[in-house]
Amino acid sequence: MTKFLLAHDIGTTGNKATLYDQDGNLIAKTFFAYATYFPKVGWAEQNPEDWWKAVCVSTKKLIDQASIAPAQIASISFSAQMQGVVSVDENGQPLRHAMIWADMRAEQQANQLSETIGFAEIYNITGHRISSSYSGAKMVWLKEHQPDIYKQTYKHLHAKDYLIYKLTGRFGTDYSDASGMNLLDIRSKQWSSAILEAWEIDEAKLPELYPSSHVLGEVTSQAAKETGLTQGTPVVMGGGDGSCAALGAGIIEDGDIFNYIGSSSWIALSSNKPVLDPEMKTFNFIHLDETKYLPCGTMQAAGASYQWVRDQFYQDAKLAENQSIYDLMNEEAAGSIPGANKLLYLPYLLGERSPWWNPQAKGAFIGINIKHTRGDLARAALEGITMNLRVILEAFRNAGQTVEEMWLFGGGAKSALWRQILADVYGVQIKVPKLLDETTSMGAAIAGGVGVGLLKDFTVAKSWVDQQATHAPNKSNQAIYDNMFNIFKRSYEQLVPIYKELHD
Repeated sequence: MTKFLLAHDIGTTGNKATLYDQDGNLIAKTFFAYATYFPKVGWAEQNPEDWWKAVCVSTKKLIDQASIAPAQIASISFSAQMQGVVSVDENGQPLRHAMIWADMRAEQQANQLSETIGFAEIYNITGHRISSSYSGAKMVWLKEHQPDIYKQTYKHLHAKDYLIYKLTGRFGTDYSDASGMNLLDIRSKQWSSAILEAWEIDEAKLPELYPSSHVLGEVTSQAAKETGLTQGTPVVMGGGDGSCAALGAGIIEDGDIFNYIGSSSWIALSSNKPVLDPEMKTFNFIHLDETKYLPCGTMQAAGASYQWVRDQFYQDAKLAENQSIYDLMNEEAAGSIPGANKLLYLPYLLGERSPWWNPQAKGAFIGINIKHTRGDLARAALEGITMNLRVILEAFRNAGQTVEEMWLFGGGAKSALWRQILADVYGVQIKVPKLLDETTSMGAAIAGGVGVGLLKDFTVAKSWVDQQATHAPNKSNQAIYDNMFNIFKRSYEQLVPIYKELHD
């Protein structure tokens, strides 16, 4: 009987559920949307019960789409949004809405830890800068502002951990998700006693730690009724979405590197040890292969910047038959020249994380003149996003990382023009797979297959990635972009005091 791997990718906007066979072929996929709530400025919450509904509906739909028997599913595993907090009682019942990664209410609690332990020491212990976006600060906010809920909490979970409990009745988390909490000693892979003591967090309220390929339990009779799965089907931990995306991209050996471009964008690589940047531009997760690390840098407004250009300058554009708005944008951007006729774009519409870690940063077009066209603006946006990502890449190069080729995933990889700009700005060969949007679910599925023994080990990820295209850097364009890159960095640095004055 043919066996299949079911993976749920619990994202910010909804659940992307996918079904793979053991050779990595995508058999079926579906999407179920849910809401995000913003009770106050800086707060972002979701209802965990919405996630569970998404899993139940999506699972039944996949089984129906693929026309398979539920018993053919060898494992269920998860990729999910990281850095949130789902506080549940002893029966796994949520005590409030989950605070998700985008919730920034705990800035005071983050600052308190920084003052107690020190910014650099926190980075050294956890592999991350201290931030209110991480789970630890959110837990402390809960303890201080909603003490009754904190006292009732049996475990603080992540999104996938809550869903695994719903399926199995067992609590736990994996190393990759735990590494995005500002609570884990990234080298020992244990909760940091120094941080827990400084924040006065009860360790008993944290879940047990497991590898991403660990089978935490089996589908219960109740969960089987709600999802359409077979009782007893193994449930494998999986991991945080960033780490799952890396494995799904075939990033497994030391030095393998990839770039994901969606609304936000990140560059990440597989490493046998954490990479700690002296300027703390980058950070570190634990890989789904728990013997490895995932040094990473994430910028805020990548595809979001191009969407902004679309909305502001192409609203009334006339399209040819079968032409999308992005086709037109790319066509006009291609009609410009490298350097966009000396027009520079700083992509800081949402402040910035990596590489500058400046929430006050603002977007800008620099050098605009009366001869610039809409196509120049579009091209400058693509180039500016790419130059910002190059700052992240340079941090890895300065740490001794040699980069000659890089995999590219996400919606941004659909543009042949952007792929060439990336190759030219980075000075590396860009490799593009056939499946651009399934990396996170694919990584989770591989973890599930390894967990139940259907796949031999994580290295099968290499054979699951099917290359579609390659883009080599153009030497003459590289020279233009090297010059523009230096101007780009200086422009940001000189505008920092202006950003501060403009900040609300």
